[in-house]
Amino acid sequence: MHALIRQVESKFLKKQVVDVRSGDTVKVHQRIKEGSKERIQIFEGLVIRTDRKDSMTSTITVRRIASGVGVEKSFLLHSPLVEKVEITKRSKVRRKYLSYMRARSGKSARLAAVDFDKTAVNDVTDPEAEAELERIHEEQKAEHEAEAAKKAEEEAKKEAEIAEKLGDRAKSE
Repeated sequence: MHALIRQVESKFLKKQVVDVRSGDTVKVHQRIKEGSKERIQIFEGLVIRTDRKDSMTSTITVRRIASGVGVEKSFLLHSPLVEKVEITKRSKVRRKYLSYMRARSGKSARLAAVDFDKTAVNDVTDPEAEAELERIHEEQKAEHEAEAAKKAEEEAKKEAEIAEKLGDRAKSE
């Protein structure tokens, strides 16, 4: 039974995921769809919790202060909506769940940074996801070009009508 579930889940797992730990400061690039438009939104903050590292439902909880209010978001690492997770700072912590950070603000909320190789940690490439993103960009570009061509055609018709009306006026005078 469990083997069957794992087999189905493995189809949807990303090939590689960044090794995110509690105490990391990360930038999460999330794809957001608004109507027919699609954009990438970046949420930067401190990882206060990591859950189920090797699972399909691996999640991280990221906390940041926005306009003086603490905002927490949970992200499924294997979700297709999460484009990439980029680690900007790694800190020394001794816990998995940093709930005490919620009560802290200002200087007391700072964590001691640890040196690490950013390029090695953040170098996670998924060719399939990149190909999909490129395809989406090409589709959007084609749509924009089609809209621009349509607008140009409409403007040309309007200009032709105006020129025709001006020509009719010139003949009547």
